[in-house]
Amino acid sequence: MTASIPRRILMHANDNVAIVVNDGGLPAGTVFDDGLTLVEAVPQGHKVALADIAQGQSVLRYNVSIGRAVRDIPKGSWVSEQLLEMPPARELDNLPIATVKVPPLEPLEGYTFQGYRNEDGTVGTRNILGITTTVQCVSGVVEFAVKRIKAELLPKYPNVDDVVGLEHTYGCGVAIDAPGANIPIRTIHNISKNPNFGGQAMVVSLGCEKLQPTRLFPANSIQIRRKDDTVATEPPVVCLQDAGNVGFMSMVDSIMQTAEAQLEVLNRRQRVTCPASDLVVGVQCGGSDAFSGVTANPAVGFATDLLVRAGATVMFSEVTEVRDGIDQLTSRAVNAEVAQEMIREMAWYDAYLTRGGVDRSANTTPGNKKGGLSNIVEKAMGSIVKSGSVPISGVLSPGEKATTKGVKGLLYTATPASDFICGTLQLAAGMNLHVFTTGRGTPYGLAECPVIKVATRDDLARRWHDLMDVNAGRIATGEATIESVGWELFQLLLDTASGKKTWAEHWKLHNALVLFNPAPVT
Repeated sequence: MTASIPRRILMHANDNVAIVVNDGGLPAGTVFDDGLTLVEAVPQGHKVALADIAQGQSVLRYNVSIGRAVRDIPKGSWVSEQLLEMPPARELDNLPIATVKVPPLEPLEGYTFQGYRNEDGTVGTRNILGITTTVQCVSGVVEFAVKRIKAELLPKYPNVDDVVGLEHTYGCGVAIDAPGANIPIRTIHNISKNPNFGGQAMVVSLGCEKLQPTRLFPANSIQIRRKDDTVATEPPVVCLQDAGNVGFMSMVDSIMQTAEAQLEVLNRRQRVTCPASDLVVGVQCGGSDAFSGVTANPAVGFATDLLVRAGATVMFSEVTEVRDGIDQLTSRAVNAEVAQEMIREMAWYDAYLTRGGVDRSANTTPGNKKGGLSNIVEKAMGSIVKSGSVPISGVLSPGEKATTKGVKGLLYTATPASDFICGTLQLAAGMNLHVFTTGRGTPYGLAECPVIKVATRDDLARRWHDLMDVNAGRIATGEATIESVGWELFQLLLDTASGKKTWAEHWKLHNALVLFNPAPVT
């Protein structure tokens, strides 16, 4: 594309705004090929009025009203966030229920990857020792121990990719029996059983915490392979307050001894050929801009359809970032029961926000707005397209595990929109591979799971060339199509599942686990 040619993108024929494509935006006086003339400068990704918009008239993008004009907006003007009054949220009654009947898509057969098969039937894309913690108090000790394990023990076990302390901020001040308090507990439990940990959970406990190891792992809730090849029905526990731990280094030594026994078992694992149906992929966006719903997220949506056609499981999330398109989701539900489960999750989150004295409008960030997203309605329209077009076959509540529900295909996994909380809950759901789209840019990564990052714009992909794994900005410039980038992402997912490192893995970048705990803290 010649950089000097002014370009805009229209999402639907009924829209009365389009977004500017050109890097740096376009100045006043710019004339498009159809004669549209900008009456003022419009930044990249921001909206230009394609016709005169009267005060009170709906501003349409994606053929959806993203707000009403607070004053007359002349044709060729910059339609900034200040000119929009956000519409109220869609009511949760009288929604279309399972009305969209998608014709069966042709199965994709023969696609495989090299993964680690687990005894419970799940498959890991990495072979990692995860060290679970029951309370934040032990995090410092675990962090110190993990550094020593990596330096002194891990080199002896070449088939093990990493050692990760599953540290979090859960503490003793929580009201552990309050409504909603089960969410962080089942989240920690299910993360500990993530496929990438090979079933070899171990626990570091303080001793006096409310979340005792026996509560985190009730009897017969997990099976651990010992190094003598027998099976235990509870994980090994290192309790820092045990009388046998005399001094700090004694605690560290206890963790290292337990970890080495786990490493011996994990080191026996070998990659084997697995069908693409064993993938459990979480899709998410963060640092979004107006291009998210134009380039990266549609490409992810195309890859989502490919994955589901190959028999894989794909999870999309972020309640506030789909709330304004709930009718699009309930209509795609495979049946009425799934639609009602989605409505239930929306209603629960509406009530949660109301208790906090806020609403969904608190979601959008200064960066989202600088990138052209005026409000959460516009952001939601671009977020939903990550889910592709296949039917939604199941719904997970926060912290639930997909295999518990016994459903595959496209799942709605209810989470807050926070990048870190969403990623944490998708790990708990059983994610073994993660796709993360960004327009503003974020070095987001997870130590527990490979994260493939997709840039929405050429400029971001160029500047962050060693952080972004896929450049979807080529779609906006016409150098690639949604379909071609979708296929590229699909193949990269298989390669990454087989061991190819992402940029986040290359640099060892990862964010902390952040638990979602809606219960009070005393």
